[in-house]
Amino acid sequence: MNRRYFFLGALGLAAGCSRRIGTRTAQVSIVRAWSYSVDLADIVRRILIEQRVGVSGKNILLKPNLVEFDAHAPINTNPVFVAAVAEAFHSLGAKSVRVAEGPGHRRTTLDMAEVAGFFSAIPKFEDSFTDLNLDDVTRVTLQRPFSKLKELYLPNTALACDLLVTLPKMKTHHWAGATLSMKNLFGLVPGNVYGWPKNPLHWAGIDECIADLHYLFPRQFCLVDGIDAMEGNGPILGTRKRVGVVVGGAHPPAVDETCCRIMQIDPRKIRYLRLVANRSSWNLEGTQQLGERVDSVATRFALHPDLAGLHLG
Repeated sequence: MNRRYFFLGALGLAAGCSRRIGTRTAQVSIVRAWSYSVDLADIVRRILIEQRVGVSGKNILLKPNLVEFDAHAPINTNPVFVAAVAEAFHSLGAKSVRVAEGPGHRRTTLDMAEVAGFFSAIPKFEDSFTDLNLDDVTRVTLQRPFSKLKELYLPNTALACDLLVTLPKMKTHHWAGATLSMKNLFGLVPGNVYGWPKNPLHWAGIDECIADLHYLFPRQFCLVDGIDAMEGNGPILGTRKRVGVVVGGAHPPAVDETCCRIMQIDPRKIRYLRLVANRSSWNLEGTQQLGERVDSVATRFALHPDLAGLHLG
């Protein structure tokens, strides 16, 4: 840990604690993508341009959701989707594009990435990948935590990037209800510090830690892989749900709210979204969707029986 990374972490924290969208309505793009064989790089480019994302000369860090050894179940962010996102950022003039993840269930990250298809989908994958479970870390103090935590050790690779791009798989979650852009940030918390499956975050409050991590990383953009999603007993044991969409935006709570509505989950009943809404000027009814209308792509996701009350309507 050095002074440069401590400063970067503190700067990110200060910006995150004041993170608001003011009176401007959060905008979220919804684009149809029926399969992973369509031109996903073009879709992502169009979303980035529509959202006016500054890319040229920036160091971009892509954070997919890599959970288990299964190339066929819709558990992990599809590597073809990740490769397309990398191509889109390169084509728009990014200085560098790296992929990083710190899985919470398994220690052998590269083995898991190989089984999941990342090595075959992304040329020279290992050269552009950082295992966040093993990265150097900086201690960051939480000024107004939602959770029981007072500080977090966070990977320097994530703290130092110009733009953190979270690439979650659209899935249900047996505790949080839905796992999307904000829950995907659990993979930034290093396993070498917090163990597997990062139980300190669970003990401190899952929803509260999701909200804490959101505020610690203010420079984010979200692109949700909703082409093949997961319903039922997610995030691992659920079943495939074909939705055929990519959802993108610069405000993670608004992206997650939009995804919940697509899944026919009531975002007002998702605790981590309520926590953020109660501390900011953003509200759970204040998102403007660009492209497809929510009701034109919405499909009712099956939920774990204990969470059936989360459905809209």
